[in-house]
Amino acid sequence: MRIKVCGMTSAAQVAQLDEMGVEFGGFIFYPHSPRYISRFMSRAELKKIKGKNINKVGVFVNASVEDVLQAVDDCGLYLVQLHGDETPKYCEKIADYVSVIKAFRIREDDNLLWKVKDYQEVADMFLFDTDGAGYGGTGKKFNWELLKDLDVHKPFFLSGGIGPEDIDKIKDFAGYPVAKDLFSLDVNSRLETSPGVKNMELVRDFVKQVKQI
Repeated sequence: MRIKVCGMTSAAQVAQLDEMGVEFGGFIFYPHSPRYISRFMSRAELKKIKGKNINKVGVFVNASVEDVLQAVDDCGLYLVQLHGDETPKYCEKIADYVSVIKAFRIREDDNLLWKVKDYQEVADMFLFDTDGAGYGGTGKKFNWELLKDLDVHKPFFLSGGIGPEDIDKIKDFAGYPVAKDLFSLDVNSRLETSPGVKNMELVRDFVKQVKQI
């Protein structure tokens, strides 16, 4: 099972993730986030980050097309995650240049298939996260049972408050029909000591257990 560790702010910690076999490191380009990457390193420094396993994902919220594409070039991003209110037409413009993950914040009363239908042809992957105030992560899980029997027709990232205590829950999710399209887990705040600083011992143990599922 693939893993994305989001909200990275340290090249040294990204190198450790790479050694663990983590496939994706997320870097947040949203100025209102406490993990806004520009507070921690320059674009030139971010571009230098490379690894055997890890791929760089840029997370954007309602940025201009030009800003996103410039960041892709400046930072050597492999994927772009769109976490705001981006329209299908906007996603299509970005996807002409780089692979796109479109994020959706899930509420209990959502018709999820209706919510994603206009993005099926313009996004390469989806990400399902917990709905909350603003555009940042909530550190809380949504009800995964809402996905259980869906045929999403698209590889997706599962996000929202996932942490070490959820291994059994992840094992259960892996048995759901929807899990045939599960591309990667997405983790962040539950594995931190402070915003942007990961507890690498927690991360290492989490990665080891997930890779055994």
